[in-house]
Amino acid sequence: MSHLSIYAEDDASTPLLESKDFRKISAELGKAGIRLERWTADKEIDEDADSDAIIAAYQAEIDRLVAEGGYQTWDVVSMNPDHPEKDAFRRKFLDEHTHSEDEVRFFVRGHGLFVMHVADKVYSMLCEKDDLISVPANTKHWFDMGPNPVFTAIRLFNNPEGWVARFTGDEIAEEFPLLDN
Repeated sequence: MSHLSIYAEDDASTPLLESKDFRKISAELGKAGIRLERWTADKEIDEDADSDAIIAAYQAEIDRLVAEGGYQTWDVVSMNPDHPEKDAFRRKFLDEHTHSEDEVRFFVRGHGLFVMHVADKVYSMLCEKDDLISVPANTKHWFDMGPNPVFTAIRLFNNPEGWVARFTGDEIAEEFPLLDN
């Protein structure tokens, strides 16, 4: 179940708010400019489906986002606990960074933890299957797939180069709870 914890940026020990109520979560994230929607990932996809099959299954949803946001490219990112490079991939996303474009993800399987650092708050959002999240351009954030990752997400980009991060150098991400899966 999707879950949001909001912290003061200087206190990772005690959340200011916690919720599993999707409407409340969406409203709280909306106040910070973060879009969260609940879609239905109900297409029949084999567990070992390749990126092309996943994109084909959700092409109508992708087309809607492209028309709305002008996205130029999209792909599928997928991870399982037996992936030989899972630890390296996890470390790549754990440092606070920004992008010059929105970071849009639609989870079709599993879960992942998006953590956004907006003003003086930290929004820790556990995204689950059916969640569409859009982190606005230039928003400080990090992502944790946990030590035993299980997720598949469709990613949309305005930049034809795909995922391009600008790391902030701030070590704030090390202070906040990680995903334990």
